[in-house]
Amino acid sequence: MDTRIEIFDARLSPIVEGSRLERLCTGARWSEGPVWMHEDEAVLWSDIPNDRMLRWSARDGMTVWRTGVEFTNGHTRDLTGGLLHCSHGLRAIVRTRALAGGVHADTPDEIVVDRHLGKRLNSPNDVVVKRDGTIWFTDPPYGIASDWEGHRAEREQPANFVFRFDPASGRLDAMTDAVQEPNGLAFSPDESRLYVSDTSAAMRSDGSGHHHLMVFDVRGDALANGRVFAEVNPGLPDGFRLDAQGWLYTSSLDSVQVYHPDGSLLGKIHVPEKVGNLCFGGTGRNQLYIAASTSLYRIALHTEGVQHP
Repeated sequence: MDTRIEIFDARLSPIVEGSRLERLCTGARWSEGPVWMHEDEAVLWSDIPNDRMLRWSARDGMTVWRTGVEFTNGHTRDLTGGLLHCSHGLRAIVRTRALAGGVHADTPDEIVVDRHLGKRLNSPNDVVVKRDGTIWFTDPPYGIASDWEGHRAEREQPANFVFRFDPASGRLDAMTDAVQEPNGLAFSPDESRLYVSDTSAAMRSDGSGHHHLMVFDVRGDALANGRVFAEVNPGLPDGFRLDAQGWLYTSSLDSVQVYHPDGSLLGKIHVPEKVGNLCFGGTGRNQLYIAASTSLYRIALHTEGVQHP
């Protein structure tokens, strides 16, 4: 079981000194979308093909948090503490409101947004919240391409957009279609940059498509100067998050790859299963939780995850 930490740049050494990857639990078919729930020191994540959400805490171990969740994928918290879900099945961003003590599995969900210009979204994949409360999400076609991670359906949107939704005005704007199949996304610590992964190689057997990270400058409510930040090999940069110094931690086939803001690959935290997504958590936000195929892993680092909001 390969759990090595490969260091390509000495700048990574103090971040991973003494760190060790541990497998917390297993039993999923395809793990995605982890989110840290600070109220009860737990991680929630998606087991997409099994149409359920799982929960892990040190006290309870792994349990089933919800079933029949309409193939949720990425998650984050909003300004009110509510839990936002990317629902492939509903083709929507969905919210579970926070109540006393946090977010509860038996709280009814509500649709935040499911249409753009009167047409249904493709299948929202990953979501982040900016400090101004706006909700940014990617909308590739993976949830409507088959019944494996959603419901097969015809697409209604003319492209695979990165969207920005403003809860205050109810306005949904398509920010860019420059990413062929946008997947993960995350802001830099100062929110001056938005990183978006392009995983258009995922469903193509002819070797075409992309497996890279793009970065855009955030200028007010607009995106500009889109360019390739890094090519990720092997595999795909499915989901990723940043730490407080702006380093990017991304999924790939064999590891969590760590990138400096200058685009340098600093090293790899090897994981013995294909990585889907990850999040920072723990009371110090220094624990990296990794959703990888059948399992959930954790590694403590000498850094802390950036928090939006």
